[in-house]
Amino acid sequence: MSFFISDAMAEGAAAGSQDGGLLGMLPLLLIMVLFYFMLIRPQQKRAKEHKNMVGALSKGDELVTNGGLLGRVRNVGDSFLTVEIAEGIEVKIQKQSVATLVPKGTFKGE
Repeated sequence: MSFFISDAMAEGAAAGSQDGGLLGMLPLLLIMVLFYFMLIRPQQKRAKEHKNMVGALSKGDELVTNGGLLGRVRNVGDSFLTVEIAEGIEVKIQKQSVATLVPKGTFKGE
């Protein structure tokens, strides 16, 4: 007889948990929305800005690479740049390794 009672209680508990399941998911959904607006969306915006900056590179631009090299662009290829880092010293770098552009006159190739 006690076997039937425990089954009946289990059914009642399962029916009640369906209503609470939706409310239980609400904090998870709020966290996901928060992550999107605070982490994912700003990162996508930065990636888009970097892609536009790299696409607009031209001869004479002054830049800093991810490795910390400061130089002036001498030649722009499809995926590589030739950058002068000192007078008569040029290096070839990937376009994607450009960290930022600096104002003209920052680099003095002396």
